[in-house]
Amino acid sequence: MISIICVYNNKQTLERFLLKSLQIQENDFQLILVDNTQNKFSSAAQALNHGASKAHGDYFMFAHQDMLFTYPQWLEEVENTLKSSNNVGMAGVAGKIHRNQVSNMTHDEPPVLSGNYPISKPQKVQTLDECLFIIPQKVFKEHQFDELTCDNWHLYAVDYCLTILADNLDVYVIPEYCYHHSTGYAFGDEYYSTLKKIINKHKENYNWIYTTNGNWHTYCPMVLQKIYNRLIYYFVKFRRSQNL
Repeated sequence: MISIICVYNNKQTLERFLLKSLQIQENDFQLILVDNTQNKFSSAAQALNHGASKAHGDYFMFAHQDMLFTYPQWLEEVENTLKSSNNVGMAGVAGKIHRNQVSNMTHDEPPVLSGNYPISKPQKVQTLDECLFIIPQKVFKEHQFDELTCDNWHLYAVDYCLTILADNLDVYVIPEYCYHHSTGYAFGDEYYSTLKKIINKHKENYNWIYTTNGNWHTYCPMVLQKIYNRLIYYFVKFRRSQNL
């Protein structure tokens, strides 16, 4: 069984997307909603650790409030995919390996594919997007979210991926289709603050950290990387708009 943990700050968005998806699912699941409409929690890591402390499923799924699963067998397919994959430390619906973005998820309005191309089987990646990811219960018992490094609402899944890869577990993007209403764009001061801490934490193990919001060298000056990654983001967004 999957335990689904969602931190929400907009009840209408939650009902329109995630809860609507779950109402049609055929598989049993445990739903844990963490209400942050009053800003009780200061970080995603803190809120998700709190939610996970109540979970008892074989897998813990951490999902944004604006995720949409469009068919009744979605949870069943996800669980079967996880059970048939080897050495799973973490799995998600969008991720990055080198400069290749892997996903069958669509996002934005009108919807566009998040990945470079569709996939038909689980693909190993370096990091996952925070919109939805899954951790086996036995793995989460060993590794909780780092509330000191990830003290806001960014990159907590990236930090977790890098940690479990160093522990010789694998990170996968699964091929199940879904929709994320948000574009996932995040380039504020808090993002870069957390990014710098993640780089300092993991730079002995990684020369590059590849994320769905950019590729980051662990020794190159951050100011140059900020400019480069913003230019790449706007270029990709422009190209997609021309193809509509």
